This record gives sequence, structure tokens and C-alpha cells, in this order.
Amino acid sequence: MDRLLYFDEPRLIFRHGQAMLDPRDGLSLFGPLDEGKPYGIRWGLIGPPLSLERFIRWVKRIQGPITGLAGDIALPPFPGFEAAFNIPWSPSPVITLTVDEAKSRRAAFIDDAHQRVYATVDLFSNPIISALKKEEVRPDVWCVVIPEYVYKNCRPQSRVSDADSVAADISLKPSYAKGLTASPSLFEEENAAATPYWYDLNFHHQLKERLLRHDAPTQIVRETTIAHRDFPNRAGEPVRRLDNLQSAIAWHVSTAVFYKAGGRPWKIGTAREGVCYVGLVFKNYEKHEDPRTACCAAQMFMDSGDGVVFKGAVGPWYQGKRGHYHLSVEAAKQLIEICVNSFKSKHNEKPPRQLFIHGRVRFNDEEWEGFQKGAGSATQVVGVRIRGDREIKLFRKGDNPVLRGIALPIDKFKGSLWTRGFVPRLRTYPGREVPNPLFVEINRGDESIETVLKDVLSLTKLNYNACLFADGVPVTLKFADAVGEILTVGPTAEGVPPLPFKHYI
Repeated sequence: MDRLLYFDEPRLIFRHGQAMLDPRDGLSLFGPLDEGKPYGIRWGLIGPPLSLERFIRWVKRIQGPITGLAGDIALPPFPGFEAAFNIPWSPSPVITLTVDEAKSRRAAFIDDAHQRVYATVDLFSNPIISALKKEEVRPDVWCVVIPEYVYKNCRPQSRVSDADSVAADISLKPSYAKGLTASPSLFEEENAAATPYWYDLNFHHQLKERLLRHDAPTQIVRETTIAHRDFPNRAGEPVRRLDNLQSAIAWHVSTAVFYKAGGRPWKIGTAREGVCYVGLVFKNYEKHEDPRTACCAAQMFMDSGDGVVFKGAVGPWYQGKRGHYHLSVEAAKQLIEICVNSFKSKHNEKPPRQLFIHGRVRFNDEEWEGFQKGAGSATQVVGVRIRGDREIKLFRKGDNPVLRGIALPIDKFKGSLWTRGFVPRLRTYPGREVPNPLFVEINRGDESIETVLKDVLSLTKLNYNACLFADGVPVTLKFADAVGEILTVGPTAEGVPPLPFKHYI
């Protein structure tokens, strides 16, 4: 096959079954797919005092329209929250929790990185957990507003200067602390001090993981994102230049909050009934003695747009080559069984007609045997490998790059798909370099390569954590690394039941 194909841009479905190409057009004209709850967004708010004030001020601001950059079709105006989502978002949260500013500054500047991130997450997670146990009102979503110093100091590679650092009350060598999980110390203070070392150094992932058992979806927002002009540099200009992105920020945060509060903003118009998609997630357990030990999980997305995350078995899935993970027959069977049973629970006990499994490497014989056993005879299983492709580039005459939606089928099993490129609706290419395609291969099972490529293109439009025209990768793989890291960031996720996708993004 040596011809280029062009797939029309997939349409999205909004209220009253109306279809549009751009989610922002659909929300503005017709409203979200789901009606939402009649009382609107029932939300909780947590952060230091000034952060709370700034976020409430921002929520008040998005009650009305926010214009984008004049003449920029790619950054359309935001019409106001209720105008877009047909439900109110009151600037008054149902629960407000204040994080002590002095305590948060001290925690975020502790010289020991593990103690620093764990102590900072404590200040946000513990009040939420306590409120969920004591308060009668239960927010549908929590807005977590973090100061810039928390964002900067509580990431994996963060460093705190000696001049600003605060000495930890007790500090242990990470290797020694992790060893205490198997062989506890005779000194209880050492065992207690070892807990922060069980967790990875990432505020975002650690907070999400520590709230998984409490059904508390969160929207984490940097203070400088919603109040950038409150943080000038020495020249009096904002440290983060976001003036032209105010409408985009309103779209992104509002869509994420609506979704995490229980509503679907849209669904894919090209979805086929009885078809679901599973993206496999792997993450090494770096704390385990066996370096091959990894956690496996699945992100499943149904034709309705619903997403669920399932944690599978932990085992020696890492096979030696970088990024190559493979399940045993039994582990593959159990994981797909969970996915199929979840699908059946939402479809009158009917199994999926087709189940597409997306991964980054080819599935081996053992995995495939397990997938087929787990799916059962009523479900057709198709294994698809998807990875970035830098070996081929397409150029076109003129100033604009190749169109998004161009595909180059190589044979009946393989093809390249340009999910990034010039978008006629936006009249621009939202990128900075020549777009690279995705390489898509039907590794197992039987299906038309054109059908698989169209599905992958459609799944680039199912990211509810933002309000973009489209992503460059399908949602089955978009959040794979983040989901894997949240499931392995610490011990809290052990035994967590299947949860909606909103808890992980």
C-alpha cells in the first residue's frame, strides 16, 4: 500500500445529540453531553489563605465571558461557566479548608526531599480526609490551590538552596529507610520517620495516590495559573506570561472540574456500539528487591466516553529491554476479565463486541493467550502497538505542514498516522516543528488497518482533563505514565478497587 489517506476530523457529540469538531464550539453552542447535577458544582477548596482568595476571585471571574487573543481562532473566547456547561459553579465552596501559610512554607523548604514532599502533601491530604469523615456535606470535587513554592520544591528533581532550606527533624538514608519496611527498627521514631521514603518525590502523584481510598477527585491548580499578575518580576511584568491564555485556562480548568464533578463534557461521534479500548500501563516497583518487578494496570474507555482504571497483578513483568513489559498468561487473563466484567456491569451484562488493547510493544504469545481467555468467546480481541515514529516525515508546499488526519498505510497490519498537523478548523498548526506521525501496528487479532487508524485518531479527542481541539496521542496511552506512577508512588494504592479515570488525572 503506497497511497496516502485522509481521515475526516472526528466529530464530538454534545447536548441534544449535536455534533461539532471542536469541543469549545460544542460546549458554547449546545452545552455538555451530560446535564450535570441540578445544584451545579458542589466543590471543596483547600490551600493557604491568599491562595484561597485568589481562586475564589478567579471563579467569580469565569462567571462571565473571557476573551482570547484577538483574531486567534485557535484560542476562542470562554462564554462563562454556566453558559458553557448549563449548570452553576458558585464562587462559594461547600467546604473551605485553610492550610497554614507558615507551616506550608516550612514543609516545602525542608532540606530532605522525601520529608519535604511527604510533609507538604500531609498539609493538604489530611484535612481533606478528616473533612470527609466528619462533615455531612461531601464535595463532588476538591480544588487544591498550591503556591508556586510548593510547585517548584515538590517535584522529582527539585532542589532547595542551602540559604532557604529548613533542617528536617529527623533524616534517614533512603536505602536504610526503605529497608525498614521488611526489618523494622527497634526505635519507633525511626520506623515513623521511614514512612516518607516509601513514596516517590512528586506532590501531584502522591496527593492523588493518598486520596484514592477516599473517593476524593481533585483538581490541582497552580496559584500562578489563575492569578499570574499577582506575581511580577523585578521589571513589574508577570513571571508567567499568561495574558493571551486566559480563555484557554478557563476552558481547561472548567472542563476538568465539570468532568471530575461527575459529568461527561462530550463523547466521540464515531464510537461504535459495543466497542471498548484498553491501554496497558506498566511501572517498575523501584522499591522492590527484584528489579523486574512492575505494576500493571489498564485504562479502559467505553463507547460512552466513560473511563475506568484497573490495577492488575504485580510481578516480574520487566523483560530486560528498556520499556518492554510482558504479562504471564494468568495475569493477562485476570486483567482483561476485570475490564470485561466492568463493561458488562454498565451494558446490561452484555460483553463488549470488540476489545482493542493498546500498548507500546508487541504482545507475546503468553499475553495473547491470557487476553483471549479473559475476554471470552463472545468478544473479539485486537492487539495494537502504538509508538512515536521519527523515521518518516511528510512535507507539503507552502507555509503549512501536513494535515492532521493524514495516514500512510504500509500494509494490512501497519501504518503511520499524523495526529499532529495543520488543522483547517483552527487555521493553524498548534506546534513548533515538523509534525511526526504515530506508528500503528495490528500486532494480534484481525481488523482493518484503516479502522484502527480512525479509532486512534478519534481517541486523541477524549482528554477531559483539558479542553483542546485534540491531543497528539490517544487517551489510552496519553496518561499511561502518570497512572502507573500514581499506582506505584506509595503503598496506599495496594488493594484499591477499580476507580473512574477522574481520580488519576
